[in-house]
Amino acid sequence: MAKVSLSAIQELRQITGLGMLDCKNALEATDGNIEKAIEELRKKGTSIAGKRAGNATTQGIVVSYIHPGDQTGVLVELNCETDFVARTSATKAFAQDIAMHIAAMKPLYLDNENVDAAFLAKEEEIARELLKNEGKPAAMIDKIVEGKMKKIFSEVCLLKQSFVKDETKTIEELLKELIAKTGENIKIKRFARFEVGN
Repeated sequence: MAKVSLSAIQELRQITGLGMLDCKNALEATDGNIEKAIEELRKKGTSIAGKRAGNATTQGIVVSYIHPGDQTGVLVELNCETDFVARTSATKAFAQDIAMHIAAMKPLYLDNENVDAAFLAKEEEIARELLKNEGKPAAMIDKIVEGKMKKIFSEVCLLKQSFVKDETKTIEELLKELIAKTGENIKIKRFARFEVGN
């Protein structure tokens, strides 16, 4: 196990926002390689998020965002386990980023479970009809429709959308990173988007 310097631990902490011990362990496990340590911590973050998923989220914050020009506004409710975590700068910054993202990307639903069944059925019917008209074989149609439905989820569900500031991450992945950073279960409870004329 490699001995790691305090400066490397601090650098990793700065990047990830995680605790000293987590950063030290990740660096030791990766022979001081910061890139690999970040990867390790990301994987760990996902497992932390999984473990915390059942914890009650009775505290939280509501944030607002008004887009320049005052034509679009968003309210977001974020829930977490404690009032302390709700008031941290990391939680508030995340909530503001989510509100700004919603203003820009116009999600219709929070996640796959919230999508209106009638809307989904209609989209699937349209996709199937188009593919039949193109003369695609029946066996291929099911596969293509499945792919199209996944794409629809990534367009209309907030958690499945690519983050407007960093398209390499989905909102769901950002949320898992925040859960790993705070050590608490955090949920985007609901949101409302207002646009003048709509």
